[in-house]
Amino acid sequence: MVDDEVTQWLGGLAQGDDLAVQEIWQRYCDRLVRLARKKLGDSSRRVADEEDVALSAFHSFCRGAAAGRFPQLDDRHDLWKLLVTITARKASAQLRRSHRQKRGGGTVRGESVFVRDDSSERGPGIDQVLGQEPTPELAALVSEQCEQLMNRLHDESLRRVALFKLEGFSNEEIAEKLDCAPRTVERKLARIREAWSGE
Repeated sequence: MVDDEVTQWLGGLAQGDDLAVQEIWQRYCDRLVRLARKKLGDSSRRVADEEDVALSAFHSFCRGAAAGRFPQLDDRHDLWKLLVTITARKASAQLRRSHRQKRGGGTVRGESVFVRDDSSERGPGIDQVLGQEPTPELAALVSEQCEQLMNRLHDESLRRVALFKLEGFSNEEIAEKLDCAPRTVERKLARIREAWSGE
């Protein structure tokens, strides 16, 4: 019965039947993953693991079968031998890639580099590295301080100049926005600095 099913799926596979592909994958995926795990041994799994190898092998098998590259594929025994061969080659290729000098020669480490040599205490891991965005606490603090500084400016035109400057506009651009001379903007900036100098 199993032979008949697999033979039927192989026929469907050659004709591009997605259901046949799914059935074959479900039948053999766990075995392929175990085989890839064994072939990869204790090598690093940072770039690709046994599931990646098994998926790649199965994908290559499906492409080859659809292209008619496996004429001796008649039953489940032929299929398993072929899947074993492809998976073993994919695992070997992955091992070669991971041991290339440009990939660290097989010595690439993950967050274990953050563990101090003199103890088991961990330093900051990847989740502790600051991103480009401010933390909510920092954003709230900056917002509060900006509001306090703006409240020290009792003239609305000074507030507008300060806001434009904080947004990154040049003195000439601010002068154009306010329809005044750049020298006027410079005088207002001097008054702003004076008002804020006590902070």
